Amino acid sequence: MTCRIPLPYLATLLFAATLTACTQAVPTPMDSALAATPARAGQQKAVEAATPKITVHRDAYCGCCHLWIEHLRKEGFDVDDRVEAAMSPVKERLGILPAHASCHTAEIGGYVIEGHVPASDIRRLLNEKPAIRGLVLPGMPLGSPGMEVEGIDAPSYTVLALHRDGSTAPYAEHSP
Repeated sequence: MTCRIPLPYLATLLFAATLTACTQAVPTPMDSALAATPARAGQQKAVEAATPKITVHRDAYCGCCHLWIEHLRKEGFDVDDRVEAAMSPVKERLGILPAHASCHTAEIGGYVIEGHVPASDIRRLLNEKPAIRGLVLPGMPLGSPGMEVEGIDAPSYTVLALHRDGSTAPYAEHSP
């Protein structure tokens, strides 16, 4: 899949993402000590046990895919990051129509996740277990996980439930 973002917008987006990534807080020894407490380690193991591994299929050259994977890991997901030579066969195998497509496709717990779907929506899906194929967030909406740009007001976006017949319905609304 080719991302069709106007070059000036893409340059601004990449510059902002690079600045954001370069200005992240560096962990201190105190942060490490707090993270290593037995209670925190037990909580982390419980979260990992309750969350199945998510397999993310992506193109090697997509920068925002890395950011979405980072979002999932920060939210406690165990990510199997798979670089694919071609994404079209993956999307076809999982029933993702071009109208629902984004840059990466994931599989978790028998569901497909297309695009920059927030971890909270994936957790809700896994808890509720609806009879759907999965969740889709078509395109690359500004403000969705992995598509945040500091200093730019992001518009609202809607994650869609993908039904087994290929139709969709609103699943979760997200606003800035």
